[in-house]
Amino acid sequence: MTRPSLVLYHDIPCPYCKRVRAYLESQDIHIPMKDIMEDPKNWEDLLAIGGKGQVPCLMIDGKPLYESLDIINWFKQNWTPQ
Repeated sequence: MTRPSLVLYHDIPCPYCKRVRAYLESQDIHIPMKDIMEDPKNWEDLLAIGGKGQVPCLMIDGKPLYESLDIINWFKQNWTPQ
């Protein structure tokens, strides 16, 4: 089974982003992350793809998933170590 393409759009000080990053770290999950404040292009991409500037946003095969608990639940239901 191939894994979906994943990218996490986040902002370092955002408490909800911190919650998602802490979960990923606790589970030793490494995915590409794009800080929307570090690079304006990341912010533009998030708006273009997701239609809004809300973070955290997990892009799953180019489709946005918002809300930190929804993102964590997605990983709990869909992620298995390789």
